[in-house]
Amino acid sequence: MQDIDLREKLKQYFGFDQFKGNQEAVIRNVLSGRNTFVLMPTGGGKSLCYQLPALLSEGTAIVISPLIALMKNQVDAMRAFSSTDGIAHFLNSSLSKADITRVKQDILDGKSKLLYVAPESLTKESNIEFLQKIKISFFAVDEAHCISEWGHDFRTEYRRIRPIVDCIGKAPIIALTATATPKVQSDIQKNLDMVDADVFKSSFNRPNLYYEVRPKEDPERDIIKFIKGKEGASGIIYCLSRKKVEELTEILRVNGIKAEAYHAGMDAPTRSRNQDKFIMEEIDVIVATIAFGMGIDKPDVRFVIHYDIPKSLEGYYQETGRSGRDGGEGICITYYSYKDIQKFEKFMQGHPIAEQEIGKQLLLETVSYAESSICRRKILLHYFGEDYLEDNCGSCDNCLYPKKEFEGKDYVVDILSLVVETKEKFKIEHLVKILVGEYDVAVKSYGHDKLEMFGCGAEKGRQFWTMVFRRALISRLIEKDIEQYGVIKITKEGLHFIEHPKDYMLMEDRNFEENEEKIHEKVGGVSALDAPLFAILKDLRKKIAKKNNLPPYVIFQDPSLEDMCINYPITINELSNIQGVGYGKALKYGEEFAEVIKQYVEDNEIERAQDMVIKTLTNKSKFKVYIIQNIDRQIDLVDIAVAQSLSYEELIKEMEAIVFSGTKLNIDYYIQKMLDEEQQQEILDYFMEAQTDNIQEAFDEFGGEYAEEDLRLMRLKFHSQHGN
Repeated sequence: MQDIDLREKLKQYFGFDQFKGNQEAVIRNVLSGRNTFVLMPTGGGKSLCYQLPALLSEGTAIVISPLIALMKNQVDAMRAFSSTDGIAHFLNSSLSKADITRVKQDILDGKSKLLYVAPESLTKESNIEFLQKIKISFFAVDEAHCISEWGHDFRTEYRRIRPIVDCIGKAPIIALTATATPKVQSDIQKNLDMVDADVFKSSFNRPNLYYEVRPKEDPERDIIKFIKGKEGASGIIYCLSRKKVEELTEILRVNGIKAEAYHAGMDAPTRSRNQDKFIMEEIDVIVATIAFGMGIDKPDVRFVIHYDIPKSLEGYYQETGRSGRDGGEGICITYYSYKDIQKFEKFMQGHPIAEQEIGKQLLLETVSYAESSICRRKILLHYFGEDYLEDNCGSCDNCLYPKKEFEGKDYVVDILSLVVETKEKFKIEHLVKILVGEYDVAVKSYGHDKLEMFGCGAEKGRQFWTMVFRRALISRLIEKDIEQYGVIKITKEGLHFIEHPKDYMLMEDRNFEENEEKIHEKVGGVSALDAPLFAILKDLRKKIAKKNNLPPYVIFQDPSLEDMCINYPITINELSNIQGVGYGKALKYGEEFAEVIKQYVEDNEIERAQDMVIKTLTNKSKFKVYIIQNIDRQIDLVDIAVAQSLSYEELIKEMEAIVFSGTKLNIDYYIQKMLDEEQQQEILDYFMEAQTDNIQEAFDEFGGEYAEEDLRLMRLKFHSQHGN
C-alpha cells in the first residue's frame, strides 16, 4: 500500500491529515501480517494503530481490553466514524443474551471490523466456539503490561491469552502499552509467544524536566525555602505515609504556604474539594501519598517533590511526569536517605518470597538512581530501555554540578574480571562484598573469601564499587539478567575491555551519609518577565474567574499574562494585541487588567516604549467575513472549506483565529451531526473543569474517544459561549 493511499484512508475514516509519531510504521507492520509490539505514551494514539488496520483488513480484529468502560468508549468512538453501528462491538458481562445474539450476528454477516472482549469473556467456551467460526484479521492486546507480574497492573487472566488465541486460530498479534520496562516488555513478548515481534518505541524523554536528588537533612526547612522561592507556582509533594502527609501539610500552612492534603484515608468529598482547590488555583500545593493516584491532570504543575524516595523508578517516572505537562518548567526534587529504603524493606516483610525479590530489585534500581553521579536522565531512560546519547543533559544536578572526575579503567577491569571469575552467577551486592572483603554468610558459603580478589578494594568502600558497577551497566560492559532478578552477566564489549582496557573516566559519588554541601537550586523563569506584576495579574484572573464561575485559563492563559508583564498594555486596544487575547476578549475581560497594569506602571515609574511592539495573532483570518456569513447561513463546514480552497484542518484554524480574537461563532448545527447532546455536554464539562484548553490534554483525558477535530470544534463552542 503506497503512502498516499494509507494517508487517504486515515482522512477518510478518521478525518486526520497526518499520522503521529510511529503510527504509520506500526499500521504498515500490522497490515503486513507481522507480530507487533507498541510502546507509546498516553496520548500518542495507540488505539489508531489497530483501529485503522482493522478497517482495512479482511475479517474482524479481536481487541482484548481490561476495562468495560474503556471498551464502550472505544466502540462508541468507532461507531461515530461509520454510518452503521455494527462496525464495532464489545462482548462482556454487561450485555444481555439478546445483545450478545445481535453482536454475533453482525460479525457473522461481515458488518463488524472490531470486536472488543475482556480476557474473562475470551475464555468462555461459547465465545471460543463462536470465534473459531469467523475470519479473524488479527488480535490486539491493549494495556499489555497487565500480562506481567513486573508491571504496575498485573492481572492473572491476561497470562492465559496466548493459549486461548491458539485454540481460536492462527492470526498476528499486536500488543500495546503506555509503560513497560525492558523486563516487562520481555515478559509480555514471551507470554504472548511473540518474541519475533517488530518493536516500536516512542521516547520517554521529557526535556523540560529538571531532576535533582538531595540528602534528607532537615527536608521541611528546605522544602519551605524552595516553595517560597517559587511563589504562586503549583506543586505536588509525595510522602510515604498518610501521617507524614498530614504533618507536612500543617507545617506548610503554619509557614504561610497554601497547601492541602490528599490521601486514600480521607473521605471522598474532602479529597474532591482539595483537588478542586488545586485546579482552581485556590491553593498552590497538594501533599499526597505515593500509593494513591490523584487523578490530577493539571498542565502547569511547576514542581514535584518526593519527601520520601519512591519504591520504583517506574513510579518515580510517572509521578515526576505530572510536572510541566504544558511544556513549561518542571522541577523534580527527591530527598534521599537510606532510612527510606529500610522502611520499604520492612513493608515488604511478610509478602511471598518471589514478590519480595521483585520489590527488592525495583528498590535497588531506585537506590542506584539516587546515589548515582552520572546524568540522571541517562539512567532514567536506560531503565526504560532507551539510550540517551548526549554527554550532558544540562537539566539535572549531576550534569549542572558534576563531581570530580578520575581515571577508572583499572577499577572497571577489576569488576569485569570478578564477574568472569565468579561464573556470571551473582548480583552486584554480592560482588561488592567480595571486593571490600566482607565476611558475609553467602560469601563464605561459596568460598569467595578465598578468592585472590577478596578484599582488594577494601579501602574504597561499598558505595564506590557500587558506582563502578552502575557505570559499567550504563556503558553496556555488563548487563543484568532480567530472568534471574538482576544476576550480572558480562557482554562482548566487557570481554573486549578486559583484553584491551582504554581510558574510562569515573566521577566521585556524593556521600549521602555525611553532611556535604547541597547543590544549588535550579532557578527557572524568564528574565524579561515582571514577576510581581505576574502575581498581581494571576490574582486578578482568579477573582474574575471565580465571579464568572469559570476556570482561570478561560479568562486569559499564562502566555497572555506573561506577555502583559513584558509589554505593559494600559488600554483595551493595546490589550487586544497581546498574544492570545484579541479585541472581543479584551472588551469582555480586559478593562480591569488594563487599569491594574496602568496603576502598576505609574506606581513603579516604569517607562514604556513609545511605540510598543506587541505580538499580534499570527493566524488572523483573512476569510473572516466569508466564514461568519456562511456559518450564519448554516452551510456545511466542508462546503465552506471547499468553496475557499481550504482543507478541513485549515478551515478549523481560520475559525479558531476568529473565535480566539473575541468573535462568537454558532456552529451548533454542524456539531449536532457529529456528536449527540450527552457527548457534547461531556466535552463542555471537561473544558469547564480543566486547567487548560490544550487539545492534546483533552485528547489524552478522553483516551482517544473523540477525534481531535471534534474536540477543537467543541472548544470553539465553549469559547464562544463563555470566553467571548
